[in-house]
Amino acid sequence: RARWLACDGQVSRIVMGPDGMPLDHGRTVRLFPPHVRRAAEVRDGGCVFTGCAAPTWWCDVHHLLAWIDGGETNLDNAALLCERHHTKVHHGFRVERQPDGRWRSWRPDGTEILTGPGRTGPPLATAA
Repeated sequence: RARWLACDGQVSRIVMGPDGMPLDHGRTVRLFPPHVRRAAEVRDGGCVFTGCAAPTWWCDVHHLLAWIDGGETNLDNAALLCERHHTKVHHGFRVERQPDGRWRSWRPDGTEILTGPGRTGPPLATAA
């Protein structure tokens, strides 16, 4: 718990881009900055855990590779997870983004979580 609380203690440096957005913020920042959260919200559309339909405003931005283990605080290492599923991934469950952009989820025993025949990702949006 102490290591987790110490993760976001200070900012050592921030490199700004020409548009005023942070490009790099060093290894002392654990929390995702607002612009990365917005990008994750647009990309993920809500909780990425298989079968979950929680909206973006119920979600946290999760480090796929834990920050304490060297995971970067950037969009490539980010996943939106609702509180329930965020807790699950910190207790052995796993989510992973595939090269085609779809998300897959696994139980602690390594079995994949599927929502139906042939489904390997979150529900697809349908046109009304």
